[in-house]
Amino acid sequence: MSLIQRIFRIFSRGPVEPVDMNGELAQLVKKMISDDKVVIFSKTYCPYCTMAKEVFNKINYKYTAVELDNRDDGDQIQAILAEMTGAKTVPRVFLDGECVGGGTDVKALHESGELSKKLGLTA
Repeated sequence: MSLIQRIFRIFSRGPVEPVDMNGELAQLVKKMISDDKVVIFSKTYCPYCTMAKEVFNKINYKYTAVELDNRDDGDQIQAILAEMTGAKTVPRVFLDGECVGGGTDVKALHESGELSKKLGLTA
């Protein structure tokens, strides 16, 4: 194996197989999203994930965090989320089943007051 092939192998990310959006895992992801008002697909070491969770902690709003780096199927879930949202990065934050973006998006929604409106905290 050449040096370039080894480097590519080390740095290539994501599943080799195509994502099955009708498969059991994709159905589980969709169920997780629909079961709670706020779901954050996150990684424990990611500063943008921390940023998103801190917004909800600051307003004392309950959310479900799915820590992908603590799951054996985390890479597959991230690939499913990429297919669903068009974004490969975490966090992926869902509110009422809709992806509202990542950490900076959630922070901006909070700062503009839109997050509180979406959560029904203000009239």
